[in-house]
Amino acid sequence: MAAAANVHIDHLPGRTLLLNGVEHLFCSGTSYLGISSNKEFQQLLIEGMQRYGTNYSSSRNSNLQLKMYEEVEAYLADYTGAEAALTMSSGYLAGQALVQTLQGSGYFIYAPATHPAVWRSSADATDPKQTHEAWVVQLLQEVSNLTYKHIVIVCNSLDPLKARSYSFDWMATLPKDKQFTLIVDDSHGFGVTGKYGTGIYGQLTQYAQAVRIIVVSSMGKAFGIPAGVILGDRQLIEQLKANPHFGGASPATPAYLYAFLHSSEVFAEAREKLFSNIASFKQQLEQPELFSFFDHYPVFRTTHEDLCPFLLEHQILISSFRYPTPADEPITRVILNSQHTTEDIQRLTNLINQYEQVLYKP
Repeated sequence: MAAAANVHIDHLPGRTLLLNGVEHLFCSGTSYLGISSNKEFQQLLIEGMQRYGTNYSSSRNSNLQLKMYEEVEAYLADYTGAEAALTMSSGYLAGQALVQTLQGSGYFIYAPATHPAVWRSSADATDPKQTHEAWVVQLLQEVSNLTYKHIVIVCNSLDPLKARSYSFDWMATLPKDKQFTLIVDDSHGFGVTGKYGTGIYGQLTQYAQAVRIIVVSSMGKAFGIPAGVILGDRQLIEQLKANPHFGGASPATPAYLYAFLHSSEVFAEAREKLFSNIASFKQQLEQPELFSFFDHYPVFRTTHEDLCPFLLEHQILISSFRYPTPADEPITRVILNSQHTTEDIQRLTNLINQYEQVLYKP
């Protein structure tokens, strides 16, 4: 079946968007907490701009230092339980600064579907069709046979496309005669998963005695901040500060960091609403097996690509596009966010149940 046609708009979608002048319910995107259209957050952002301006066009290594960066990084470290944190202007730049800093320190192994942000070069691209479980089996066999003493493992915290969570229990079985560093891209979990939205870092600390844990993440998904963050030990953070990717780039816009620092209640309320929407959606589905999903995560993936055009006929736009190449099958997902109302969830599930009745009709 053909993938859904692309649509073009000239405004930012929230819980809805306009297509050809008609309002559609929007169940796509990665603004899981709906922060991009959250009025309270927008007001805090205005306050931040009044104090810090629209941008800070300087280097973090300048002789003029803004206290905001240290305050936010100290908060992020305390919030996640990391020893230290470092912010940059994007998740992509944070990923590049990290892997380029560690380049040459050990043998790198990449999990399937890792983002280009954490590639050292295009040679690090892996087979996105390999399952995470198969990769773990291969990884454990490979590291046992390697002669390298330091091995850097790079993977995602979860699969947002196929709506799958990952177990990291395999870390306990890594060989004890080698040094390991684990880099986890938590861009699609940070702000949603973990206790209070702290992401994957706290889950991994149980392995910190045997493995050096580093988490890198975009803050532009759940938190709605055009910034990136690296969580790790103080030695790593100091090493990153000496990298030209850090000193040679403009930092994250301080007005956004100000808004982030003052939005803990906004995020908590949005997270609670998101979890309520997820629970309502699952409860009202007559055939939940139509989707793959995991607890407390707002992405619901289906292999039935024709759900997208069916919902579009009823003014609901979900996510559906071919991935990783135009020749691959479409990835079709219903994605909820905190801005969706009780009525939105009811309308969405009613239509999906209608679709299911036709689909499963004897």
